[in-house]
Amino acid sequence: MRPSSSRPHLRLVSAVGATVAATALLAGCASGSTAQVPPSNSADAVTVDNCGTEVTFESAPERVVTIKSTSTEMLLALGLADRIVGSAFSDGPVPEEWADAAADVPVLSEQVPSNEAVLELNPDLVYAGWESNLSAEGAGDRDELESLGVHTYVAPAACKEPGYQPERLSFDDVFGEIREIGSVFRVEDAAEALVAEQQELLDAIEPSTAGLTALWYSSGTDAPYVGAGIGAPQLVLDTVGLENVAASVDDTWTTLGWESVVEADPDVIVLVDADWNTAESKISNLESNPATAQLDAVREKRYLTIDFAASEAGVRTVTAAADLADQLAALDVRG
Repeated sequence: MRPSSSRPHLRLVSAVGATVAATALLAGCASGSTAQVPPSNSADAVTVDNCGTEVTFESAPERVVTIKSTSTEMLLALGLADRIVGSAFSDGPVPEEWADAAADVPVLSEQVPSNEAVLELNPDLVYAGWESNLSAEGAGDRDELESLGVHTYVAPAACKEPGYQPERLSFDDVFGEIREIGSVFRVEDAAEALVAEQQELLDAIEPSTAGLTALWYSSGTDAPYVGAGIGAPQLVLDTVGLENVAASVDDTWTTLGWESVVEADPDVIVLVDADWNTAESKISNLESNPATAQLDAVREKRYLTIDFAASEAGVRTVTAAADLADQLAALDVRG
């Protein structure tokens, strides 16, 4: 189950409404309307090698469909909300700091949008959080969309192509996407300012030195789906000074048997909070299961929480780490 459409931060538009909105935007541009578009730093073409697909942007994208919160929030953070003609597959509400900018962003679909729905908005870019969003069954195959004049871009941390998936995600990778998107949209100065702001916040994080272990519990009841050793969960846990009990798994996320969790007996448990699978429901599952109810973290209620939308690599990774570090300090757990 995905998030409901009752969230107030974005407005849901029908295909007809989207077409009207698109027509209005084009008319506004033609009449000399002064949209709040950040200035371009360069008029040169920008070519990127994105997950093995070379994409050349002759000019900054003006009409973007975003899929997943990571892509939508990246553009919000860079002051590019006005470029989004449709967002889809949101993982939850945006942070308060971007709520006003997001208020007028149209919702195209609660799930991955169809190719027909995407093309009706006449986008010049589809910016996807996952590679799987861009398929014949989804928003459209990358080559097919390119042949129709629609560029595509996948969040690099989500690339699964051999040689493109980060061997172990780093903040250089996270900041690299910010800079690359800044280059694509010709807002390099805004991108550098955002990176500098995030680097300052990152530098201020004081990791725990207590030698604590942690389970990153994303979803699942029969068997937990957890953060593994090379993705955003591992990066965040490393940053706050927690040892991931699934660090040896060479993947971003993995399914881990409850027997392995019980054997590891983590000191703290990070709970991913989503509308369709809340932190509270995970706590209920942990405390009602006779095996996991005996875990030290469960008996002592040593829980940290993170929003689902902040659990994937992107513009919220640094703030997620800072928040978890604060939560961990408040627990005052001794090693």
